[in-house]
Amino acid sequence: MVHTFEVFVDMREYLEPTNAFQTATTRYEIDAETIRQADYQARSQALRDYPHGAEYDIRVTKVLK
Repeated sequence: MVHTFEVFVDMREYLEPTNAFQTATTRYEIDAETIRQADYQARSQALRDYPHGAEYDIRVTKVLK
């Protein structure tokens, strides 16, 4: 059975010239059968949305449907 999970992804991007970094948090609604699949899909989506990210922290918080 497919559920809709709420997933937050915290990411850190390092800026080249200054070696400074910026952080951001993005919320996704992921349709998946398991928490593991939701985690994997959210990581894949974050890598596509933020290709220069260096660190990704995935948190599956709850089932929406």
